[in-house]
Amino acid sequence: MAARKTSRSASKDVKRAMHKRKRGTLKSGSGRKVTSRKQAVAIGLSEARKKGKKVALKKRRASS
Repeated sequence: MAARKTSRSASKDVKRAMHKRKRGTLKSGSGRKVTSRKQAVAIGLSEARKKGKKVALKKRRASS
């Protein structure tokens, strides 16, 4: 069995961000309301990283 890329508590942070988005209370850094599902997940992972939880590394764009 492979090791988890994110901790269970980091998954809870993402879940919390998704619930906030559904309620319409999730805000981005600029203060605008977040409606995108992908952006909500990214915010949840970012918050988990700031708290020092185990989260997979950010995806890197391929350099051209």
